[in-house]
Amino acid sequence: MTLAREILHGPAVGVGVADCAGDLDVIARPGVAAALWRRRVDPAWQAWIDSLAAARLPHLRVILRPDMVRDAARAACAAAGLGGSAARNWLIEDIGMLADHFAGLMRARFLRLRLDVVETDACRRFHIDAVSARLICTYRGTGTQYGISVDGEVPRRVFTTPTGAPLVLRGTLWPGDPPPGLLHRSPPIEGRGETRLLLVLDPLDDPEEAI
Repeated sequence: MTLAREILHGPAVGVGVADCAGDLDVIARPGVAAALWRRRVDPAWQAWIDSLAAARLPHLRVILRPDMVRDAARAACAAAGLGGSAARNWLIEDIGMLADHFAGLMRARFLRLRLDVVETDACRRFHIDAVSARLICTYRGTGTQYGISVDGEVPRRVFTTPTGAPLVLRGTLWPGDPPPGLLHRSPPIEGRGETRLLLVLDPLDDPEEAI
């Protein structure tokens, strides 16, 4: 195994660890480029989401106020044909909870929300996003991968975010200079028959910023 392909599961240097959603504010500390909430979701819920056909996974792309996120997630679940259940309700509430915490952390009036169903190698190159910060939570499939880059090279040690664990990453528009070197990517899954369900949240002060 070459170092460039070494896949690890603990946090990298520059990644602050959170024990709960409220601790994601560790992202604001000096020298921290990302915050990882290392939670584990209920195995029964994970089995439910993993068992769904790709066509029944909710998907959504919208800009809205944080207090509208739950209604939007509920509508996306209904459009995907997911009937009322405790598992569906947990997903809706979790998306809303993460939106509330992230909007509060970033003091964002609006959020750009993506709930993506991914079956290809989308965004497989290591990069930093052109946002102030981004929250990513992989509800199904392999989590976001990240690592420290030296001189812009591909990270030699690659860390994989646990499925269900929210990750907040500083972007290039973070106030001040973000700690250098922490890059991330979507995991390469082409040809593996894997389907990921990914929540992405970006903060916006004005919806016109997204145009």
